[in-house]
Amino acid sequence: MTIINAGDYLKKHGIKPSLQRIRIFEYLIKNKNHPTVDTIFRELAKEIPTLSKTTVYNTLNLFMEKNIVKVITIEENETRYDADTSLHGHFKCTECSRVYDFDLDVPKFKEEILKGFEIQERHVYFKGICKDCLLN
Repeated sequence: MTIINAGDYLKKHGIKPSLQRIRIFEYLIKNKNHPTVDTIFRELAKEIPTLSKTTVYNTLNLFMEKNIVKVITIEENETRYDADTSLHGHFKCTECSRVYDFDLDVPKFKEEILKGFEIQERHVYFKGICKDCLLN
């Protein structure tokens, strides 16, 4: 995902681009770490001392409403965010807690299986031990 100007991208999606909103969106694009609100807040508060956790929550909710960010809930007690809104899967390492993206071969999935149903969301999650942790 390549976005040259986050402010223009936010405007294009009907979002007024404040400094906080731009930096939160840039963080999501540049750091493919599927962060939590706490992670985003801790990182950005270093450069924006006036940033509040409430602002991060509200901004992420706005981004979700405008469909430029998706929520990832692999664990019941942990909400993460992803700026890649394309259809893809996630793998969470049970050792280091990192979340990795992987491509899905969607054409092989036969939607006829769910004929007559209305699909509103699609999620594919796997849990296990990542290759880095297996080597250690």
